[in-house]
Amino acid sequence: MKQNREEIRRRLLAAGGIWLETERMVLRDHRPEDLASHHALLSDPDDMYYLPEIQTHSLEESEKDLKESIREIGRPDRRLYFLRMEDRKTGELIGETGYTVLQETPVGKLVHAGYFSRRKFWGQGCMTEAFREVLRFAFEENGVFRLTTGCDPENRGSERVMIKCGLRKEADMKQKVWMDGRMRDRVEYRMLKTEWEERK
Repeated sequence: MKQNREEIRRRLLAAGGIWLETERMVLRDHRPEDLASHHALLSDPDDMYYLPEIQTHSLEESEKDLKESIREIGRPDRRLYFLRMEDRKTGELIGETGYTVLQETPVGKLVHAGYFSRRKFWGQGCMTEAFREVLRFAFEENGVFRLTTGCDPENRGSERVMIKCGLRKEADMKQKVWMDGRMRDRVEYRMLKTEWEERK
């Protein structure tokens, strides 16, 4: 497994891809071979309950999503930076985390981040660990100036990740989003590059 992982790492980096590591995980760009597990995650209504707008409903939809991510690898104008979260020892898919570039400015990129994982990994600190590494990459390696994200406040685990990672609350919006048959609230958080540097 280790040898195979090193070969995948070498090929991704040679193509201009991203490969990050934390204590328990590898965060990397996608590959065509990821389709089966990628589809299993994106199409699971339980795992994707709070993200119905990106849930897929067929293998074809999941493949389209995967190919879109793969096309971004190595592009000088790359917009999508969502990475696959894998267990370092087993290679098992845990979830995804990353961000989308909304605008390039003279002071840096403005991005909107997100994350989701398989329910079996909820409550184990995996997302906080992974998202901290995404923040480090964004502000120290990728020229990000401002990062925002948000969630349904009923999704307490997701909001805890934002708080644990040092993001600051910017908005508490009432009845903002229609989902699952009713209007739901939304909270928004941010981090600026200067705020990241203050935490170091």
